Amino acid sequence: MKQFFTLLIAMLTLPVWAVAQGWPANYSGVMLQGFYWDSYTDTQWTKLEAQADDLSPYFSLIWVPQSGYCNTLTNQMGYAPIWWFDHKSAFGTETQLRSMIQTFKAKGTGIIEDVVINHRNGNTNWCDFPTETWKGKTSTWTLADICKGDDGGKTEAQGYHLTGATDTGDDFDGARDIDHTSLNAQKNIKTYLDFLLNDLGYTGFRYDMVKGYAAKFIGIYNGSAKPQFSVGEYWDNAASIKSWINGTQVMAHPLLRLSISP
Repeated sequence: MKQFFTLLIAMLTLPVWAVAQGWPANYSGVMLQGFYWDSYTDTQWTKLEAQADDLSPYFSLIWVPQSGYCNTLTNQMGYAPIWWFDHKSAFGTETQLRSMIQTFKAKGTGIIEDVVINHRNGNTNWCDFPTETWKGKTSTWTLADICKGDDGGKTEAQGYHLTGATDTGDDFDGARDIDHTSLNAQKNIKTYLDFLLNDLGYTGFRYDMVKGYAAKFIGIYNGSAKPQFSVGEYWDNAASIKSWINGTQVMAHPLLRLSISP
């Protein structure tokens, strides 16, 4: 067995317990973490694709990092996103990404995108999120789409007059926190998720840093996108996790799937 396959097995992360909605009884699918931190060389899209015959018989889903362009093609994991509709990265070109996704899909294995929508970096300064157009839909952003008091007040101390609502979750220090109460931000996020599923070909989402915004927004985004599978990164005690699950209101959407990674 190839060394890389052994590495991926070692990196497999299974929740101690999980709650899922919409999956068949006794579902036995397994999701593999297909990367580790700073794994740019070992987990290039081309190298993952080359393992498709080895991995597909054993794994239903493979989770990969946020694949959007972050203004560099080296040493960038993607967790401080800048571009949402341009997917060249330290892991490979967008063409290579699409090929990898389709190769696994043809073998019955879905690729899960790490969706980072809690926070975002500006293109040339702290707050200038890029204007992007996909299929005639243009996503524009203003300071009203960033949470008031962002970065513990550091953003406003830099001279940016934020007019968004107060953060509905934990403040993430290091990138601008998106105001999910903003209807414009919601519209842009729905377009982004549509692109990930129906253009790039991802099967579903691993929502990063879901403590950063109110749980109900996951229900809104899943209700729009309808991924085959989604998982939220929520690290806490059982009571808090249960509260978050209930807050997503996914139960109101019986065809949606939600799993929680504690």
